[in-house]
Amino acid sequence: MAEHSLIFRDIAMVFTAALVCGLVAWRLRQPLILGYVLAGLILSPFTPGLRVHDVHTFETMAEIGVILLMFSVGIEFSIPDLLRVKWVALAGAPLGILLSIALGAAAGMLMGWPLLQGIAVGSIVCVASTMVMMRLLMDRGELLSESGRVMITLTLVEDLAVIILTVLLPGLAASDGANYSQVACKITKALLLLVPVVLAGWKLVPRLLARIEKTCNDEISLLLALTICLAVAAITEAIGLSLALGAFLAGLLLGSSDFAHKLAKQTLPIRDAFVALFFVTVGMLIDPRTWLASWRILALLVGIIVIGKFVIWTGVVRVFAYSWKTAIKVGMGLTQIGEFSFVLAQVAQHSRLISPEIYNATLAASLVTILANATIFKFVPRHGDAEMPAAIL
Repeated sequence: MAEHSLIFRDIAMVFTAALVCGLVAWRLRQPLILGYVLAGLILSPFTPGLRVHDVHTFETMAEIGVILLMFSVGIEFSIPDLLRVKWVALAGAPLGILLSIALGAAAGMLMGWPLLQGIAVGSIVCVASTMVMMRLLMDRGELLSESGRVMITLTLVEDLAVIILTVLLPGLAASDGANYSQVACKITKALLLLVPVVLAGWKLVPRLLARIEKTCNDEISLLLALTICLAVAAITEAIGLSLALGAFLAGLLLGSSDFAHKLAKQTLPIRDAFVALFFVTVGMLIDPRTWLASWRILALLVGIIVIGKFVIWTGVVRVFAYSWKTAIKVGMGLTQIGEFSFVLAQVAQHSRLISPEIYNATLAASLVTILANATIFKFVPRHGDAEMPAAIL
């Protein structure tokens, strides 16, 4: 069968499985995420039965879901909203990340691992899945709540931390130690190159919006939204930052006008389709055959992510004078790993900091923690959050 025919067959299989498993999850009153991940397990090359030809193709396509979701979140947010939680982002996020890495290193010492392997594991688990968290917050209508704002800003800082860790981890594996000047140079260069992008968007985007709004053409409006979203995301990736961060920035550039919200609504159907594709792809990456062989490592990782990170992030948020209700919600929201943890796990494995056994256990831990996170959130009351503490305003 021709290569292009296999791709279209695989796409049809993926969306059919997502539809069927999504309906099953909906009928059982479970989050749709669970159905999508189950669809991925069914089509995984590691399970018997139907399977896709090339998982990597769907990994690339799934990135579009991340981009569109972060774009819509950026439109819903505003700069003043982000500045309201600046202190927990600037001081609390680095503290939580360092504590998570330290927890991984300590757990590694108990397991008899080398120190660098424990640090690598801590780096992998310190990053929560932005995609999972955003999806759950949007389903609950809590995206703009106090806990929602805190979670989003914390994960944006974690996205920036991924950039540092992808450079730092291979350096740790090198015989001459980490090249810290290279890390600092790359981050500084990326941030400096980002400044003209923001300034250009600030000056040009409002004028573009005004002109397109006069056309009253929905098709042209949709193309404008997709162009701004994908162009800024591509630029940020090219200068060393993440696609997700670029897409969020693109949403912020559009501002909070009524026309911007109309653009966001036009992208919703496309976004939801690719979000489903993302979670199916997560399921396809899991190899269930490795679970029994590495159950101790899997249990350790799940414990660190679900219990350890919950304690760390709840404590960090509470330190910044937020209510216990907000702190607990944030702690629950960050008790999973996903897309960026996969990136760090690949970097660590290629650098020989972790074994293939730990790599496979990381993918399995992602599935377990996503399922646990979605299930736990079902039982969290949807009551309004407490007011923002005056100490951080």
